[in-house]
Amino acid sequence: MELDRVFIRDLMVRGIVGINPEERTNRQDVLINVTLWADTRRAGASDDIADAVNYRSVAKAIIRHVEEGEPMLVERLVAEIARLCCECDSRIQTVEVTVEKPGALRFARSVGVTIHRTRAEALGHD
Repeated sequence: MELDRVFIRDLMVRGIVGINPEERTNRQDVLINVTLWADTRRAGASDDIADAVNYRSVAKAIIRHVEEGEPMLVERLVAEIARLCCECDSRIQTVEVTVEKPGALRFARSVGVTIHRTRAEALGHD
């Protein structure tokens, strides 16, 4: 069965992420893009939010996590967000997460990391 994609684009959150001293004390913009693979057929037929992956709930969980966490590496943050997405809804089977730090590198608009994980990989059950 082919899965559908639910996405959140350009979610801008301010948080602590980085290894440099100023990054450990000053919040910076973190740009997040998430694609969630799930079967949306039931929600499409019922028109009931209870049958849908609630992207608002997922976004709120991501925002809270970024604002409260203080990872050293973008690689850590992107893996944590992938896990968090799968924890939010059991219908999410695969996730792709990109985390960028705009302006973190001179002469570059942004730098970041993208990962693609199955549910089992994201939850550490591989």
